Amino acid sequence: MQSVQEKYKNLQEYLKSLGSVAVAFSSGVDSTFLLAAAKKTLGADHVIAVTASSCSFPKRELEEAKQFCKEQGIRHIVCKSEELDIEGFRQNPKNRCYLCKHELFEKILEIAKEYHINAVAEGSNMDDNGDYRPGLVAVAELGIKSPLREALLNKEEIRTLSKEMGLPTWDKQSFACLSSRFVYGETISEEKLGMVDKAEQLLLDMGFHQVRVRIHGDIARIEVLPDEIAKLVEGENREKIYSYLKQLGFSYVTLDLGGYRMGSMNETLDIEKK
Repeated sequence: MQSVQEKYKNLQEYLKSLGSVAVAFSSGVDSTFLLAAAKKTLGADHVIAVTASSCSFPKRELEEAKQFCKEQGIRHIVCKSEELDIEGFRQNPKNRCYLCKHELFEKILEIAKEYHINAVAEGSNMDDNGDYRPGLVAVAELGIKSPLREALLNKEEIRTLSKEMGLPTWDKQSFACLSSRFVYGETISEEKLGMVDKAEQLLLDMGFHQVRVRIHGDIARIEVLPDEIAKLVEGENREKIYSYLKQLGFSYVTLDLGGYRMGSMNETLDIEKK
């Protein structure tokens, strides 16, 4: 079994083999660590960060991405990549993530070419191999690099290394684009994306660490960590959340007793996971 430090050295060796890299940067735990490791290994002149701006990407995440790159002295390019304009995306098919990632990485490849960067890299880790991830099909098709998976790093190890490097994201909640909150087959709209964003922001502002507000028609299904369920149903908290989500436009507000779990919308899919 390799130690975390051995895996980190392997990551650095892999990044060195690329020479220069454009990192698809969402300001999340994984991409922040990958970007920081790339800068430390290759130097700022050989690294750029590319962040996609869209209605499914909360403004708080975009601002955090901008701030991190500014503090770290990393060139940062924000590109417009509106998923809702992709043919078929609004209908939320099972390969929704493939459609999005394919278009996004095509844009980042063009940016990398413009800046004379050798490779484009994304931040999936070993834990992502166990869930349904059609976006990884696009990664493979377009030749996008996955350095964290190459180094066999998992989420816990990335958090450990992030803490050692002093990165502010070491204990940040996991995040996925807001479109992942919709049950497959339900039409994705800018209005409903805004409802989800505002609902989740309320929960984060109230101190909940890991949250999801899933949409099932006019029903909001709230997921929080199991040990925070009691906090959510406390009198004033429950009333505040219920009242606010009703104001946003949800007819019903429910709590998932299973608690937060990655990819819960995939649980009903009768397909082979990739």
